[in-house]
Order: sequence, then structure tokens, then C-alpha cells
Amino acid sequence: MFKLEFLGRSLDDLARVDRPHQRIIKEKLLILAENPEALKNNIKRLSGTDEGLYRLRVGSYRVIFKKDKEKLVIIVVRVGHRKEIFSSLN
Repeated sequence: MFKLEFLGRSLDDLARVDRPHQRIIKEKLLILAENPEALKNNIKRLSGTDEGLYRLRVGSYRVIFKKDKEKLVIIVVRVGHRKEIFSSLN
């Protein structure tokens, strides 16, 4: 089981999401922490980043995260709508 950590900006991002989607995103993050393989169809490694970033697809929202397998930590970097999230990474 992985531990979840949020970078400061990701918590602000999540707070801006409407409540029904917030709930779904939180549920998916808990599933991801429990068993990352359970959501493997919705996870993709982002190309063009040196940081080893991944994205989790949750409906029309995306969760950008890093995985530290040694420390068993998932670090949530950003949360946002699919139309806006990738431009905010640059």
C-alpha cells in the first residue's frame, strides 16, 4: 500500500473541482494508493518529462502524480480538467 502526499498546489486544484467530481477523484486516489495495478487502464506515463510523471484519468479530469516505489509514496502534483491540466505543467 502506498501513502498519498499532496503538493500544496494540488490541494488548491482539488478544491476548485466541483464536489461530485472531488468525491470521485478522492475515491480513485484511495484505490490508487491501495493497489496501483487496479487502475492501470486509466494510468499513462507522461512523455517529455524528466520527472517520471503519470496521469490518472478520472472522467474529464486528470490527476498528475509521481510514484516513489522505494518509499511507497504517491505524490499528487496537479489536479484539473483535461483541457487545462497539461498546459499548466509547462
